[in-house]
Amino acid sequence: MSATEVPTKPPRLFSGPHLPLVFGAVALVTLGAFENRAVGTALPTMVREFDALGLFGLANAAPNASYLVALAIAGQWADRRGPIPALRAGAIAFALAQLLVGTAQGMPMVVAGRLLSGLAEGLLDVALMVLVARTLPAVLRPRMFSLFAAMWILPSVAGPVLTGFVTEQVGWRWVFLGAVALLVPSWFLLQPAMRLSKRTPAPERSTEDAAALTAWRAAMPWAFGASVALFSMTLAGDQLERHHFLAGLTILVSLLVLGVAAVRVMPAGTFVLRRGFPSVVAVRGLTGAAFAGTGAYLPLLLTLRYDFSPSHAGVTLSITGVSWAFGSWLQGRDHGIQRVTVLRTGLTLMTVGLAGTSLLAWTDGLIWLGLIGWTVAGIGMGLSSSSLSVLTLGLSDDNNSGRNVSAAQMAGTMSIATALAVSGTLLALEADAPGAWVFGAIIATSAGLALAALGAANRIRTKQ
Repeated sequence: MSATEVPTKPPRLFSGPHLPLVFGAVALVTLGAFENRAVGTALPTMVREFDALGLFGLANAAPNASYLVALAIAGQWADRRGPIPALRAGAIAFALAQLLVGTAQGMPMVVAGRLLSGLAEGLLDVALMVLVARTLPAVLRPRMFSLFAAMWILPSVAGPVLTGFVTEQVGWRWVFLGAVALLVPSWFLLQPAMRLSKRTPAPERSTEDAAALTAWRAAMPWAFGASVALFSMTLAGDQLERHHFLAGLTILVSLLVLGVAAVRVMPAGTFVLRRGFPSVVAVRGLTGAAFAGTGAYLPLLLTLRYDFSPSHAGVTLSITGVSWAFGSWLQGRDHGIQRVTVLRTGLTLMTVGLAGTSLLAWTDGLIWLGLIGWTVAGIGMGLSSSSLSVLTLGLSDDNNSGRNVSAAQMAGTMSIATALAVSGTLLALEADAPGAWVFGAIIATSAGLALAALGAANRIRTKQ
């Protein structure tokens, strides 16, 4: 280096140009996390107040259905118009959702608000990812995703307590109306990054890009079909014990529709593990099903098998939030390790950790060892999930980043829904007294899915 050359400083996430994006995006993610945790705490009070306990399942399932449709819309929209219109629509939908729920005069308004909430989440998830891709250097994206994961810790730990306090002291309505007020400063913090995104030249579209966009439009009805199937499957699972045949038939038909829809909306080559991005999507689906398939049932397992109180059984949720964030933090360090290697390491930890977690089902005296296994699985999930987000953007460009983000998110959503439907059906068959084998089978299947994801990760190839 000559005497006149000035060394170039490496980009930093918390430097001047990137601060508005960091603070604005993190604020939105945190706000969404609090809203997610708040609903679970406040909804029981809401259905009792409106004397509509039968609509509890509907209110819970509504966001999942609209979320899938929103992902499909947002992916195409962000690629054609940039992330700003989808981001703006997502923020408006979020505000309207909170207003609807906060001023609800009955459960129909609550359900409508929950539908809008799922729509908002899908639009914001995709738009924020595309905004990160267009305004943040690739070297900083791993750290950004680790920040996103970390922002779920406080809502997971303090969210239920804070929501319970507000609900008891001033009423559940202020939980949602307060979220609207917090949205305003988050939105203004994002303005500089949004202006920078607007100044980015529109990408030139090739014939191949135009064909891919046409194929994505053709898959849109299947995304709607998948959302209906997901909605029906969730409601049928709640009725399985009382209406065995009808609910079971609904679940089978829904799984069939969901499977066909997945083939239609996923990138070509996903189900045969084509090298590159299709394999990323496949790993995303397997990973989501493996982790959620166990995490959803651990509190119930601890309650039934070990007589844990509800508050003590919730320790698994705290472990999930902290260990996931820690794993995501690890992947964001300047370790110099190839991204695919980080992913494989995470999936290995998930497989080993889930195998250890299965001890909770098969043994009586090794609770601590099973919880350590779940901690290891959570760290692996943090490494894997954030690495998959980095790989998704790394294998995308400005023409297809929105669709690729949407496809990856949809794979995770549909696979998790399928895993929960199958495991929920298995549990319902033994509803009177679920034995150790039920939980053992669920966790063992999850470990098998994580192992399959580890094998599929070998098919991922980056552009480097």
